[in-house]
Amino acid sequence: MKIVVSITGASGYKLGLRFWELLPDEVEKYMIVSDSAKVVMEKEEGKVFKEHQIEAPPSSGSSKFDAMVVIPCSMNTLAKISVGIADNLTTRTASVMIKENRQLLLAPRELPLSPIHLENMLKLSRIGVTIAPPILGYYSGVEKLEEMENFLIGKWFDILGIENSLYQRWE
Repeated sequence: MKIVVSITGASGYKLGLRFWELLPDEVEKYMIVSDSAKVVMEKEEGKVFKEHQIEAPPSSGSSKFDAMVVIPCSMNTLAKISVGIADNLTTRTASVMIKENRQLLLAPRELPLSPIHLENMLKLSRIGVTIAPPILGYYSGVEKLEEMENFLIGKWFDILGIENSLYQRWE
């Protein structure tokens, strides 16, 4: 599997990094970091792009990425994707994923949600984009922050078809 992980917005960037770190070794991974995200260290096993690098491989359908996740996904990024604005590498790559009918998962992080946010999410959901905000499932018995992160990332891995045992499943 070949996947793009994009980190937008400052709040919640650590969850995006943890998702990145927990991806199995057999997954070919690339990272996009928005200007507003915190400083991210480039990992040996992957490539980090800045959002202005519109010429980077993820911006082309011929690169054949299987999936893209945006964790966290700012409402600004979600809104741009919902109306087809492709003014940076994250929104351009998302546009490519949609036009190529490839898997796109957005993890919006906002509270409360406005009617505009909900309309944008509904619009994207109707065209096949997965909207998967970081919402806890208490049945998993989480007690620590790391366990909560594992639960969320495990659920996202499940959506993407990535085998994992990161959380306690419903019995």
